[in-house]
Amino acid sequence: MLKRKFGWTGVEIPVIGQGTWMIEGSSSQRRRGVDALRLGLDLGMTHIDTAEMYGSGIVEEEIVAEAIEGRRDEVFLVSKVLPSNASYEGTIRACEQSLRRLKTDWLDLYLLHWPGAYPIAQTMHAMEKLVSDGKLRFIGVSNFCLEELKAAEEALSTQRLACNQVLYHLSDRAIELHLLQYCTEQGIAVVGYSPFGHGNFPSPRSSAGQVLEEIAKQHGRTSRQVALNFLTRHPNTFTIPKARRFKHVRENSEAAGWTLTDKDLAAIENAFPVPKDDTPLNMI
Repeated sequence: MLKRKFGWTGVEIPVIGQGTWMIEGSSSQRRRGVDALRLGLDLGMTHIDTAEMYGSGIVEEEIVAEAIEGRRDEVFLVSKVLPSNASYEGTIRACEQSLRRLKTDWLDLYLLHWPGAYPIAQTMHAMEKLVSDGKLRFIGVSNFCLEELKAAEEALSTQRLACNQVLYHLSDRAIELHLLQYCTEQGIAVVGYSPFGHGNFPSPRSSAGQVLEEIAKQHGRTSRQVALNFLTRHPNTFTIPKARRFKHVRENSEAAGWTLTDKDLAAIENAFPVPKDDTPLNMI
């Protein structure tokens, strides 16, 4: 699996990790989720992203914790605090609860899931305290536009933002307008979630889908592998697709380490253009 430095941290992590949003399902689906994450680790996708919100803690406690048992040191583990819990005391409490559910003493990265009502300074100062206490290595945010990101940076006194996790797929490239450039300049890693959209990945019967199919055929790949490769083409981007089926885990793991041609890139750019300059960031 191709790795690159995670922004200013210098820590090398795989460009393609593993997301866990909506992975819980039934008891049998949870079991498959555990096994899928373990396979992903075997294939080098050691960046695992989760959150206290996912399954109301079930994903952390019953899926991720079991998947990483005995393998914690090889995992770049990420979780998130809900905005409704993101007061100073609430952030510390939420992090400690996530640590208990995940059966670990530390998180590699902790994010504010999206901007909320609590002053950002409260959340950032709590995260700085968690870093000083050895419970976090790095801190970041998720779903922050450029102005919100700058406000979070200004609220920090002892740490730097390591990451902004945002929606990023072929049909939603708004982060490329201004946010990606700024994050790159500041050494803030950009992690794209929902890289296949949310049930709206281009059909092979559509004109855009046909573009992906043709490129995939030329490289002996799949359309989804082409999409993941494109979304991680920038040296500061990472992605975290979710997969519960072994077939999809393997497919995701083989999406990096090969190169799209200039002609491929131009065709994708034409089929999935960057939106207009005033397009806001979206969330799912």
